[in-house]
Amino acid sequence: MLFDEIVNLDKHPISQADYSAECRLTLDSEGVLVLEDFIVPEALKLMQAEGAAALDSAFFCGQSHSVYLTPDNPAYPEDHPANRKVLSSKGCICDDVIGATSPLRVLYDDPNFRSFVTETTGQAELHPYADTLSSINVHYANRGQELGWHFDNSSFAITLLIQKPDSGSRFEFVKGLRDADAGEMNYDGVDAVLRGDIQPKVLSMEPGTLVLFRGRNSIHRVTPNESDRMRMLAVLAYNAEPGVKLSESARMTFYGRLS
Repeated sequence: MLFDEIVNLDKHPISQADYSAECRLTLDSEGVLVLEDFIVPEALKLMQAEGAAALDSAFFCGQSHSVYLTPDNPAYPEDHPANRKVLSSKGCICDDVIGATSPLRVLYDDPNFRSFVTETTGQAELHPYADTLSSINVHYANRGQELGWHFDNSSFAITLLIQKPDSGSRFEFVKGLRDADAGEMNYDGVDAVLRGDIQPKVLSMEPGTLVLFRGRNSIHRVTPNESDRMRMLAVLAYNAEPGVKLSESARMTFYGRLS
């Protein structure tokens, strides 16, 4: 498929400077940009079929981790927000499983799309991962699988919902809960989120929706899938510098292999 057969350019004229500027204002002010109907129905159906066909190649795992995605801090007790554990469980296929003609590959590689993301996020430039696994991932969530509360290490994330379950898998977030650059972890705020004392926002989206999200300082999670219909979500990852690889330990943890 060609790029203009994948993206709904009538609704999302991403090559127009004023549209990118409007999107950047939304992302900067809200911390999240939701572009509904970004993918045309025919391309979405193909993504769903490709995702289902590649399921046998997925690596499924469950991980216990802190909200901060950091090792245990011995300066605090186990039940301190810095050390308290949440659970994340999912399946994942990697970049090397995505075919050269896949609409996900065409979207990721297209210079117009990359320019749009660059301008919207305020990055000087964007590059794919140098390893063979990390640029494009498709995540699967069966009944009961979830992503626990966490902050991202990267400044922004790009996701594309491919298939939505019948119930559950709600994306919940609390904007600006910490200031990582200033070293302010806001343990009290995180504790309140983990205890359920802070009501998060819920981000509603349908298949074909592209989302840009600033998760470095906004805590977020995906609640358990409560249905027998699998959730499928593509993650499109870029780097500000060329030649960046995900560490070997991270690749083994997330993908179960190095290459």
